[in-house]
Amino acid sequence: MMAPRRRKRLDPSVFNIPVEQIRQGYFTDAYFMRAREIVRQDRRSPTTLLQISGKHEGWLGGIDEAVAILKLCVDDWSMLTVNALYEGDRYERWDTVMTIEGPYDAFGYLETLCLGPLVRRTKICTNAKLLCEAAQSKPVMFFGARDDIFAAQAGDGYSAMVGGVKMVSTEAQASLFGGRAVGTIPHALIAAFGGDTVKATKRFAETIEGVDVIALVDYDNDCVKTSLDVARALEDRLWGVRLDTAEHLVDKSVVPQMGTFKPTGVNAALVWNVRNALDTEGFGDVKLIVSGGFDAERIAAFEEDGVPVDMYGVGAALFAGRFEFTADVVQVNGKPQAKAGRRLTENPRLERVK
Repeated sequence: MMAPRRRKRLDPSVFNIPVEQIRQGYFTDAYFMRAREIVRQDRRSPTTLLQISGKHEGWLGGIDEAVAILKLCVDDWSMLTVNALYEGDRYERWDTVMTIEGPYDAFGYLETLCLGPLVRRTKICTNAKLLCEAAQSKPVMFFGARDDIFAAQAGDGYSAMVGGVKMVSTEAQASLFGGRAVGTIPHALIAAFGGDTVKATKRFAETIEGVDVIALVDYDNDCVKTSLDVARALEDRLWGVRLDTAEHLVDKSVVPQMGTFKPTGVNAALVWNVRNALDTEGFGDVKLIVSGGFDAERIAAFEEDGVPVDMYGVGAALFAGRFEFTADVVQVNGKPQAKAGRRLTENPRLERVK
C-alpha cells in the first residue's frame, strides 16, 4: 500500500500580513497587550500552553493563516512549540485544533489574531464542503466577492477551494491556489448594449478570448426565448447559459404552469423549460448554470428531483452560520492551570509545525 503524500502548509509570505502593526498591538484586544505589559514588568512570563478548540463541528480553515501570524510576528519562532491540524481537516465539537506553547509574553497577545482567521475561513470551508456534497459531482462557482470586504478575498477563495469549490470569480480569490477567475456576463453589459442580450454576448465572444462563453439569459424575464436566441446566434461558440431570475419574478415560460409549486426565481420548472427548448432545437450540448439564492438545502432538493443543472453559482451561502473557536491557557510551566470548565484535551491528529 502506497504511503500517503506528505501534507504541506501555505508559505507565510503569501498572506501579506502587516507584521509591524501586529507587533505594536494595533489589531489585538487591548487587554492582551496590557497583560503582556504586566508580565514583562514583573518579569513573570511563564511557559504557557494555549489550547485552541472549535465550539462547533466543521471542516477547518484559516489554520495556515494563524500559523503565518505566529511565524512572522513572534520575535523568535524557535521559542514556540506549535501543533495543529491541517486546512480542510474535519473536527468535531470541542476538538483541539491547535496548541501553542512558549513564554506567554512572546505570543499571548496574538490570540486575537489567530482566532479570527479560524472563525472566518472555517465557516467558508465548511459551507463549501456542504455545498459540494449537495451538488454531488457538479461544479459550484463562488460568486461571494460582493458579499464581504475585498481585503478578505484571497483567504476566502482558498478556504472555498479547500472545501471543494474550485471555481471563483476574482483573481484575488484564486491567488493562493494558483487558479484563475471565471464568470459569465453581467447584466450591466447587456444594459450597455441597450438591453440586447444577443448583441452583448456576441461582442463578449468576439472580444474575450480563452474563456467559455456563458450567456446571462434572464434580462428580459424570458429565459427560454433568450437562450434560444443566443444559441442560434453563437452556435458552437456558446458554452452555456446562466439562469438568474430575481426571487420575486415569475419567468414568462413558467406562467402557464403556475399552481402547484413556488413559481418565482430560478425553479425546477424553469430549468426544465430551458433544457427542453435547447434540446429540441439541437443545442443539447449547451450547459445550464443556475444562480440566485442557492444554498446546500436548495441544491440538494434540485439534485434529488433530477433537475438538469450542470453547474451552481453560489454567493452569500458561503458566509452562513457561526463557527466559533476558543483559546484557553491549560498549562503553566508544565502543570495544569486553567479556568473552570477548561482542561487540556489531547488530539493525536495534531502535527508539529516546523
